[in-house]
Amino acid sequence: MNEQILINVTPQETRVALTEQGSVQELHIERDSSRGLVGNVYLGRVCRVLPGMQSAFVEIGLTRAAFLHVADIWSARNGGVERPIERILTEGQTLLVQVVKDPIGSKGARLSTQVSIAGRLLVYLPQDPHIGISQRIEDEVEREHLREKVHALIPAGESGGFIVRTVAETATDAELTADIEYLITLWKQIQVSATRAAPQELLYQDLSLATRVLRDFVSSNTDRIVVDSRETHQKLLEFATRYTPAALPVLEHYQGERPLFDLFAVEDEIERALARRVDLKSGGYVILDQTEALTTIDVNTGGFVSGRSFDDTIFKTNLEATQAIARQLRLRNLGGIIIVDFIDMDTQEHRDAVLAEFKKALSKDRTRITVNGFTQLGLVEMTRKRTRESLAHVLCEACPVCAGRGEMKTAQTICYEILREILRVDRQFSAKEYRILASQKVIDLFLDEESQGLTSLGDFIQKPISMQVETAYAQEQYDVILV
Repeated sequence: MNEQILINVTPQETRVALTEQGSVQELHIERDSSRGLVGNVYLGRVCRVLPGMQSAFVEIGLTRAAFLHVADIWSARNGGVERPIERILTEGQTLLVQVVKDPIGSKGARLSTQVSIAGRLLVYLPQDPHIGISQRIEDEVEREHLREKVHALIPAGESGGFIVRTVAETATDAELTADIEYLITLWKQIQVSATRAAPQELLYQDLSLATRVLRDFVSSNTDRIVVDSRETHQKLLEFATRYTPAALPVLEHYQGERPLFDLFAVEDEIERALARRVDLKSGGYVILDQTEALTTIDVNTGGFVSGRSFDDTIFKTNLEATQAIARQLRLRNLGGIIIVDFIDMDTQEHRDAVLAEFKKALSKDRTRITVNGFTQLGLVEMTRKRTRESLAHVLCEACPVCAGRGEMKTAQTICYEILREILRVDRQFSAKEYRILASQKVIDLFLDEESQGLTSLGDFIQKPISMQVETAYAQEQYDVILV
């Protein structure tokens, strides 16, 4: 597969790029000032219980209270009978909680009381005796073999369960035993800390991004792990020696003069991943629009004309778009509801082939995805689990000029708004003169095309109107001053 993992470290930020055949497939960014919270365990304090929503707000030391739904409370569904939240939680109560979703936009973090602690080979479930197997291990015989092996290695008297990760498929009994002992010990330390901690205190924090690379991203297909920080490289060597010895031969320290992300063209890929339009090699293109409710993806033929017929051109464009869309979802970390508008296809055979190719391309994704197929309107509905902010939300903010709309009122529209504002103010106040403060483009329009309208208004109210350019004003900004 020729997979490479590139780790760029600065004092303020760590960036990880996963490449395949020289093409960037995933980007992960972690800033020291806003490190991800998923996996962290806190001693939370219930600040509000909402029976109508069957949920509660829990304070864990963040600016916004975190959200806990009754379905995520282990004791509520333990025993088979679900109890209402008002019978489980009370305001002021403390409880052990784990973050399962980072705060996104205006929403606080999402919590669960069912703790899971990830190791290199296993995920430990202290409250659940179930032994699960990664869905990526598809062979039923192998799944049952792994389940029996792990069950036999669990210490006597241990009531917790485990999820076997994909990398554990080739692990030895000694490696699995070491992972089990490490995770059980870690959970006991968390429990002891909880008895001594104050409310809202952090009890356990997940590994840093650079270290999680060795635990979560490295596979048998990984050819190189290149790190451009000597200190981080040394930490990764120590971690790999203890937990992931298979990663040691591919771990490298990059010492070149040229920045690592420049050398592998990752910086250019980041810029392209922030654009709405993604060009396809054939000449077609894809438009991606991310909103708070959902993400829409539109496929267009553009200048692509090929094949025996127009139907053939559409089919080939859609097939190419499936690969591009699957990659962009990973690259931009787009989650939640996603609607894909492929170019309309007349034959069911073409629709089935495009959907099959799309599902195949999505199978590479580490994140859980559900594809519902084509709707009656010819749209593909899907969901992708969202646990952290998208790339655009991490790197960008809403435009202060258009407030995130992606468009502005025209200068002509602003001119007409100003004329109406002067008329409105004149009916309320008695001023000798009015002065318009606006951007250069608006003032230029008043001096040219809209000069007649301004003159007519001055004659109507029988008061002089002067103008002044404010270079700091955006196009939609203006003030009407009473003189």
